[in-house]
Amino acid sequence: MVETYQRRSALAHFSLNALAGQSRPNAGITIGEIAHRAIINIRGNAGDLVFSTAVKVATGVDLPVEANTVSAADDIRILWLGPNEWWVVADDAKREELIERLRQSFAGQHTAVTDVSESRTVITIAGPAARDVLARGISLDLHPRAFGPGQCAQTGMAKANIVLHQVGNEPSYEIYILKSFADYLWRWIGLVAEDFGLAVKAE
Repeated sequence: MVETYQRRSALAHFSLNALAGQSRPNAGITIGEIAHRAIINIRGNAGDLVFSTAVKVATGVDLPVEANTVSAADDIRILWLGPNEWWVVADDAKREELIERLRQSFAGQHTAVTDVSESRTVITIAGPAARDVLARGISLDLHPRAFGPGQCAQTGMAKANIVLHQVGNEPSYEIYILKSFADYLWRWIGLVAEDFGLAVKAE
């Protein structure tokens, strides 16, 4: 695990706090970064009651079994990634505790718990034009009747692999992106958002 004092935001070189002060009012889109978030990959058999119960005991969240859905309780969310794969995401301060609880709860089972937190950052995007901006780089149907709050999907955005989670009706989204692609995707969003007016949210 990376030492806390060595950790650096993937987008720190953009000086987001300074950009936030220069943002235009009434922008159609607001973007920001959640630099550090606990992201724990778990694998197991969704049809095994022992496994799903163990997840609930460790996290307090029901395991989502429907494709591309998200379950949540308090500030812990579980994102469905595949028939036997999920992400448990939470505030970074809960990372070590969650990993330990999951491993203890899964003891004796054919499961896996992997901390992937340091591989990704989260770009947030919200506002009345957010869906229009995303649609220029994503082939998913993002219409509210097809994709709404509480849904997630692994997809491509402007040729970068992402996990997209809609978190609100505004609409607002969280984009999980590999840190090595974060600079590229941030710049791409900025260029597209020029048509709608862009504001930056402070870190």
